[in-house]
Amino acid sequence: MTLVLIAMILALLIPMCEAWKDEDIWQTMLAFASIATKTSVMILVVSVLRDDWMIGVVGVIILSVGNAALMLLAHVIKRLSEA
Repeated sequence: MTLVLIAMILALLIPMCEAWKDEDIWQTMLAFASIATKTSVMILVVSVLRDDWMIGVVGVIILSVGNAALMLLAHVIKRLSEA
């Protein structure tokens, strides 16, 4: 159990390093979307291992709504840069 979570946390560090290095806003937004997705999958894994469906519901909400809000922010930034 802990080995899986450690591997997931290490996989989470890859987009964080990429967002920190790159100056392009689209690469940064893509890295943050990847972080949100990996975090919600980690929450789902923990909920399955603990057999707690309430944590799983939170993971599903983060997975579905979190990326939508990030894409809305990306479109707002794109519109502001065009104007």
